[in-house]
Amino acid sequence: MSAIATKRTTPAPKARARAAGAPGRPPRAAKAPPAAAPRAADAAPKAPFDIDEVMARVRRAVEPFAKAALFELAEDGFGSPFEQLVACIVSIRTYDETTLPASRRLFAEARTPAAVRALGPERVEALIRPCTFADVKAKQICAIAERVEREFGGQLPCDFETLTSFRGVGPKCASLALGIACGQSHIGVDVHVHRVTNRWGYVRGRTPEATRAELERVLPKKYWVEINRLLVPFGKHVCRGALPACSTCPVLRFCRQEGVARHA
Repeated sequence: MSAIATKRTTPAPKARARAAGAPGRPPRAAKAPPAAAPRAADAAPKAPFDIDEVMARVRRAVEPFAKAALFELAEDGFGSPFEQLVACIVSIRTYDETTLPASRRLFAEARTPAAVRALGPERVEALIRPCTFADVKAKQICAIAERVEREFGGQLPCDFETLTSFRGVGPKCASLALGIACGQSHIGVDVHVHRVTNRWGYVRGRTPEATRAELERVLPKKYWVEINRLLVPFGKHVCRGALPACSTCPVLRFCRQEGVARHA
């Protein structure tokens, strides 16, 4: 049998060098996309934080918006410690747009501990629906009314420890009731106050309770009650949770925009 000659293909020297990892012409690097130009709201230099100027600007900014529910109820005459505490319980995890009519329906029938106790949990629940957990809140409200009647002669005392001893009443509701109804210096920290003051970089608190402690340390007392009145509408309409309106925010030059990844 005659041998059949096969033609062997020999790689070129450069190809052999590249295949073996030897130095050769390096492959062309992929072109990186151009970096996005910073938005004006992000690129502007920040001014030192001036709480007096910030509060003045926020005060003007919220003028067109509806007031925070408890402050509006107080202006409408529902400003007793008991009414404020009850309205705050109704407001827990409930939008102001639901809290206001629910509280007004209840107060149209009962404004005192004795009157609420006479209604009973079922009627209170019917009046405050559709607020969240209406059945639980109705029982808590009636239990508070019964205890105020039994222990305090029908008059809810303006005392933080007493208010927070009631089931369902935390530091936020106690602080708001005492600040609005009793004229005491307390800071009511809800989701808006917590988010906005931390976003400003004014405080650093991982929880509302930690934020309240920080605010008590740095916030002038003249703003302790007002900060909730201002930051509830400001947090709903300007410094929103998901997409804050940084580009048109009146306090942008002071705000550190902590945690803001996207904004309008």
